[in-house]
Amino acid sequence: MAKRDYYEVLGVNRDASDDEIKKAYRKLAMKHHPDRNPDNKDSEDHFKEAKNAYEILSDAQKRAAYDRYGHAGVDSSAGAGPGGQGFEGFADAFSDIFGDIFGGAGGGGRGRSNVYRGADLRYNLEISLEEAARGADKTIRIPTVEECETCHGSGAKPGTQPKPCPTCGGAGQVRIQQGFFSIQQTCPKCHGTGRIIPDPCRDCGGAGRVKRQKTLEVKIPAGIDEGMRLRHAGHGEPGVNGGPPGDLYVEIHIRAHPVFQRDHDDLHCEMPISITTAALGGEIEIPTLEGMARLKIPAETQSGKVFRLRGKGIRNVRSQGHGDLMCHVVVETPVNLTERQKELLREFEEVSSSDADRHNPKAKSWMDKVKDFFGA
Repeated sequence: MAKRDYYEVLGVNRDASDDEIKKAYRKLAMKHHPDRNPDNKDSEDHFKEAKNAYEILSDAQKRAAYDRYGHAGVDSSAGAGPGGQGFEGFADAFSDIFGDIFGGAGGGGRGRSNVYRGADLRYNLEISLEEAARGADKTIRIPTVEECETCHGSGAKPGTQPKPCPTCGGAGQVRIQQGFFSIQQTCPKCHGTGRIIPDPCRDCGGAGRVKRQKTLEVKIPAGIDEGMRLRHAGHGEPGVNGGPPGDLYVEIHIRAHPVFQRDHDDLHCEMPISITTAALGGEIEIPTLEGMARLKIPAETQSGKVFRLRGKGIRNVRSQGHGDLMCHVVVETPVNLTERQKELLREFEEVSSSDADRHNPKAKSWMDKVKDFFGA
């Protein structure tokens, strides 16, 4: 298949400057890099095509040959040029894209600035069960970094200016020759910035940025669960040298509730009832997140019985469906009895013991199992 025009590949005019070519290449490389588009053959092909175009158009001699003869003028010399310029052009292109994506050193003798994406931030937000169930609007304060107002971001004391780094000449990179290979690395003096600050700003210490606090409104969707995260794009730490800011992730934590325990969209609660209600039946009030509800207790209800109230749980965060409320019966043994109450219970026990197998079937079943175990 015929190769596309290199200017068309990068989307620039034929009279584009070196900076315009580099900017166009970076944009395409960041978009189509294989590490950002795994298993995407189309993106991989676009990345290779953009890299090939950049290697030719970023080299003055190769660009002149291409402008005069087209692809025929550069195909035979694309791998190596006079004085090893082919290898060096590839190294520049390689360091450009990997520096932008992975935060490594970018640029060489051309004085490129290192561009870094800002770090992501996490904020742990604690909310109540009611807020998780119904949704809420919360206001949080998060740390941020802003340009220093004293030095206007230069990092230098007012009245002074940063100076080019004497080690790298302002490039931010140093090149070390090892035999036939030339290795490029971040300048150890200026750490890749290409400059030094003899008189740092007193307020920011030469960083050019200062820490601040900013207020952010967070909308909690109804039904959100423990450990879920809300992403707020662009609210992380700011980038470096024009790099994009990171993101803020608000992680949700739900406080323990005095009545309910949550299990995904269902709610559970213990419901104590008296011996009389358990034996004779009745109607009791139970709490829900929407208010009180009445529940009918059938006669002879045993402790541990679970009653399900459909739709009284929590709405699913991704749908309109609601969970259920599971009420666990706990038959409460009376305490602090009066003498009259004790007398009535003894009388009740005496009457019941005359036909214990009928009135206490679980006790009989348990005793039968014990006898079978011991072989009685």
